[in-house]
Amino acid sequence: MKTKLTLRMEKDLIESIKEFSQKKGQSVSKIVENYFKLILKDKEKNEELTPTVKKLKGILKDKKISEEDYKKHLEEKYL
Repeated sequence: MKTKLTLRMEKDLIESIKEFSQKKGQSVSKIVENYFKLILKDKEKNEELTPTVKKLKGILKDKKISEEDYKKHLEEKYL
């Protein structure tokens, strides 16, 4: 069931969101809904991770490491 929600934000932010909405071809409501679904999904995922994995998550995000690099590392480590 869909229910109305009123949000208060700075006027400049609202204008930017509306422009973004038009470019994406989605309503502001749908974008906000998808965003909240995403952060709640991430929260659920993070709760399932061990503390060590949480600490390491994303550590290689912007690194240029290929699948071949990873395979080579494993071969050197275990063979």
